[in-house]
Amino acid sequence: MCNVHGNIWEERGPDYRFLRTLEPEPGCFSEEERLRAINGPLIDWYREHARDLPWRKDRDAYHVWISEIMLQQTRVEAVKPYYLRFMEAFPNAEALAGAEDEVLLKMWEGLGYYSRARNLKKAAIRIRDEYGGELPASREELLTLPGIGSYTAGAVASIAFGIPAPAVDGNVLRVLSRFLGSRLDVSLSGTKKRFEKLLSETMDREEPGLYNQGLFEVGALVCVPNGAPRCGICPLAWLCRAKREGLWEELPVKASKKPRRVQEKTIFVLTSGTQVAIRKRPDKGLLASLYEFPGAEGCLSLENDWEKAADAAGVAREDIVSVEPLGEAKHIFSHVEWHMTGYHIRLKGKIPERFVAADIRELETRYPIPSAFEAYRKAFSER
Repeated sequence: MCNVHGNIWEERGPDYRFLRTLEPEPGCFSEEERLRAINGPLIDWYREHARDLPWRKDRDAYHVWISEIMLQQTRVEAVKPYYLRFMEAFPNAEALAGAEDEVLLKMWEGLGYYSRARNLKKAAIRIRDEYGGELPASREELLTLPGIGSYTAGAVASIAFGIPAPAVDGNVLRVLSRFLGSRLDVSLSGTKKRFEKLLSETMDREEPGLYNQGLFEVGALVCVPNGAPRCGICPLAWLCRAKREGLWEELPVKASKKPRRVQEKTIFVLTSGTQVAIRKRPDKGLLASLYEFPGAEGCLSLENDWEKAADAAGVAREDIVSVEPLGEAKHIFSHVEWHMTGYHIRLKGKIPERFVAADIRELETRYPIPSAFEAYRKAFSER
């Protein structure tokens, strides 16, 4: 058993949480000791370096919840305008619970992972009906709401309600793996559960929300996913095993993902005057309940074969005025890639009745069109 010595006072007054404890010898501290030692310095650093973000203006549980859901799989800068518009349209859980589905999905357009928006409304209905419009101040009860997993429950519980609950996402997994020198595979659910248990035992009890946000901020600004970590400004560097042992390029350990399936598609932008043909996708599955341009499987060459274009698009040959290529586009989902070829087919008759005949301006204001089709919406609207 080694003796702890060499405490460094940082001139903060009598708050002993901000003492920095030096490790006498490499590897002397246990994981728990190492984590407990960073509580005060991490919070202190966060107070000074936290980004000014709109959802950090207060600790309102609804604001925290919406922001955390939006931030999943989405960059902070991309989320800011969505968050502000969303709050204007749905300022509380009751307003969100009463939202029309298409209005909600249109508001979410461009953020992707649309099941998040659907689950927000489902959860809001329960919050309205079972909790009087206020999110429950309990991690366990938060976990029962649609779309809320352990990370979001921990974030809301700690930031809004001061409950010492861990919030472990990909950024935090990376930070902890490097800080602890852990070679556990972060793609395994067991690794996340182990880190959650460690944090629940060691995290700051007085300011758990600031503690969790401090870890988020280190992962976003300092111990970054691509490129070298900025150890010179890291509040954890003095006890970080990856820094001491030169391991940052090896950590975190993550098993290789299976390659995504590639699906080739041909997209038809059928227009007649100011109207464009769209159709609603099925209520379940990828991009459920959103609107799309019609299309066909496979990569078809149609520019010089109007007969083939008519057959593929399901329109009469004599109704076609022109067929213009819109180029190629690619969209990446989590498990599949769409490789697309697009054509703008002008019609002289009406849009076929099996499609929704939307005014082109309504694509911007009414119908939720996923970003997978953004290249073709832009291409034909600029013509």
